[in-house]
Amino acid sequence: MNQPVVQILSAHDVHPVLVDVGASWKPPDIWADIKALSQYVGFDPDLREIHEDRLSGFHRKVMINKAVTCDPAATNVKFHLTASPFCSSTLLPNPPALAPYIYAEEYVIEREAIAEAVTLQAALDQLALPRLDWLKLDTQGTDLQIFRSLEERTQAGVLALDIEPGMTEAYANEDMFGEAHAWLINNGFWLSDLKPCGTIRIRPATWKRVQGSRGQFAIDCLFATFKKTPCWCEARYFRTLDWLKDHEAKKVDYLMLWSFALLDGQIGFALDVAVEFDRVFGSDKTARFLWDEALRLLERRRI
Repeated sequence: MNQPVVQILSAHDVHPVLVDVGASWKPPDIWADIKALSQYVGFDPDLREIHEDRLSGFHRKVMINKAVTCDPAATNVKFHLTASPFCSSTLLPNPPALAPYIYAEEYVIEREAIAEAVTLQAALDQLALPRLDWLKLDTQGTDLQIFRSLEERTQAGVLALDIEPGMTEAYANEDMFGEAHAWLINNGFWLSDLKPCGTIRIRPATWKRVQGSRGQFAIDCLFATFKKTPCWCEARYFRTLDWLKDHEAKKVDYLMLWSFALLDGQIGFALDVAVEFDRVFGSDKTARFLWDEALRLLERRRI
């Protein structure tokens, strides 16, 4: 499916800038097919789950061992390192909201550290990046705050945005999905994908009692038996075509938005982008390629 994406980006010498804030574990899988063409910038102050081997293959890559803050005056922040590295945050866990869930113990603070901090805008300026095309934010509670801290010119250039907002307020004063979704929809994005994520609503003490009365159940038995409850979600947003029109977007913006749409399986939207490209820039070879390749993928899915 993604061969046309690589072909069009290569033909126009386009190198998408992919920024990964909260880069524990590995870059998003959806970036794999364009990594050889892309510039990757990762941020994470907690290196316990950073695997350098998973960062190989990018056209250019930079890993920044700093916390991202919204405060331009802050040179460091207090980082709460939890039992699970994936739950560490600059925000404090919210025990009353976490208490009913089996994963509450993963949010127990093991220690606190002062992490060197930088605003996302300052870091991007320092790296002299030409643009920010696809931004993934997984900051454990501050995704919308971080995005809104960017200067307006940088915000306007973001074509794709991945966030992981909460649904249960696991952290004090965290950005919730409803708030983030409403703001993004009102500011030129549309929701392309939504994956509810969660865990089991059972108090850890209750689970221990079950184990005591019915024998020792393995933890995988717990997840195989009980229904999961949505606690956060993975949401992907793309820019609308109206946004591109209103901001007098360039050819490269349409090419990347078309490419990102196909990477996410949004063939219908890719066809819309192709139509708009043809309308704005004329029926040249590139316009025909965008239309024909998206249509070919659609026909292939019918087989």
